[in-house]
Amino acid sequence: MPLLKPFKALIFDWGDTIMRDFGLHGCMAYWEKVEWIPGVEEVLKEVSAKFPCIIATSAGHSGTPEMIAALKRVGADKYFDYFFSSKDLGYDKPDPRFFCKTAIQAGFDPSECVMIGNIYEKDITGAKKAGMQTAFFNEKNLTGQFLDADVIFTQFDQLGAFLF
Repeated sequence: MPLLKPFKALIFDWGDTIMRDFGLHGCMAYWEKVEWIPGVEEVLKEVSAKFPCIIATSAGHSGTPEMIAALKRVGADKYFDYFFSSKDLGYDKPDPRFFCKTAIQAGFDPSECVMIGNIYEKDITGAKKAGMQTAFFNEKNLTGQFLDADVIFTQFDQLGAFLF
């Protein structure tokens, strides 16, 4: 079942959505070990050929250059058209202004975007308040009421079913 409304762009969270956050000290770009979230690369290959893909983070240790450097370590940078960090945007998640500014700087209205993230309170609630559609990557199978999530998926290979 596709999302309820047509959309023009996809915005992805970074840590534990695209790449595994091992909680190590400092910037992920310099960690000894980095890796993809299982299934993400295959999905990005497909969706990036059809939609502009944006990555946006409020990771405290990394600005945009450090995020891009970490993405390059696994070859993920090539799937994204735009890169944003809270250090550049001036707002952190879940502030709706973080999501609005991300969309607008990429050339989209927030209502034209789908935010995909793994932390409901940070990635989903703020994006919904900004007027975006939302896809909650619930890899940990958390229970609860996730009313601001338009779709919920537990494995990345399930995402395509909601987008196409």
